[in-house]
Amino acid sequence: MEGVEGRIKKDIDIFYKNVKFDTELSEEEKKVVELAEMYAKDSQAWLEKGDLYTAFSSISYAHGLLDAIRKIKGVDEYK
Repeated sequence: MEGVEGRIKKDIDIFYKNVKFDTELSEEEKKVVELAEMYAKDSQAWLEKGDLYTAFSSISYAHGLLDAIRKIKGVDEYK
């Protein structure tokens, strides 16, 4: 079992592999993606401080925002 810290690191990696889109985004969609990226950066910072609860919630929120844009754009598969 990888543990909570390992899971958070894996989720951060998955986020950054999937944050780029091959399709054009509207200005509003770009703002949501930027917000998601901020949450992912926050997650990394909380992880480094040892606050695993906040790190996990931050990366989960980042994934939720990214999932919403992916759904709107019809991109269902993660890399």
